[in-house]
Amino acid sequence: MGAAAVEALAKEGHPVLMACRNRKKAEAVRADILRRIPGAKLEIGSLDLSSMDSVRAFAESVEPGSVSALFNNAGIISRGFSITEDGLENTFSVNYFGPWLLTRLLLPKLPQDARIVNMVSLTCRFVSINEASLRPAEKAFSQLRTYAKAKRAMVSFSQELARRYPLLHVNMADPGVVGTDMIDLGWWFDPIADVLVKPLFKKPLSGVQPALRALREEKQNRYYVGKQCKAIPTRYINPSLDERLWEETQKLMHL
Repeated sequence: MGAAAVEALAKEGHPVLMACRNRKKAEAVRADILRRIPGAKLEIGSLDLSSMDSVRAFAESVEPGSVSALFNNAGIISRGFSITEDGLENTFSVNYFGPWLLTRLLLPKLPQDARIVNMVSLTCRFVSINEASLRPAEKAFSQLRTYAKAKRAMVSFSQELARRYPLLHVNMADPGVVGTDMIDLGWWFDPIADVLVKPLFKKPLSGVQPALRALREEKQNRYYVGKQCKAIPTRYINPSLDERLWEETQKLMHL
């Protein structure tokens, strides 16, 4: 979906800084887009959200005033429990801690009314979280449940960010179920699903449309899903939880 978003924004004439973990793959995507849109202004920056050092280095490389919008699109469904170099569970690092820290570090370099769009997930509705959820133990790890909790944490972060920075245009986007490699879970039936099920899922360009609308529009603190732009679902509204998770994350990120 990242590639689809970059191409759509490039068609509209927006310069895009592609923050990517795998530079070789990013160069291939950039070259492919440039073949179709020769005048596209696309830069590549190295960013590994499983490493807070990488997040800090990328944020440091961004020139103040050079970016007006941030789309936190990266995501991962880890196949097994693993701990990063920062002592964080990998799923939470890529889906939550990395984007959280990146956003916080970029805020001083963004316009006060910048657009920030966080990609969330329909799986959030099936889980609940608290401060302890941010540091799951190995025995509590579940491939899909841990992913859902990390995305639920992003829902909380989005709302607290909007409260603390009311001039920002902070919104969430739910892509639905999109047929990308991300949903290959490493299970025995993946090849069967690729043939029978994945073709029924949304294409990347379709899945990224809610986020693109959120980036274009002047809305604040809204939930984009499908063709809708609606209020945050009541099941996600918990200001006390949002504040506690913010403070706990801030401690873990040493801010």
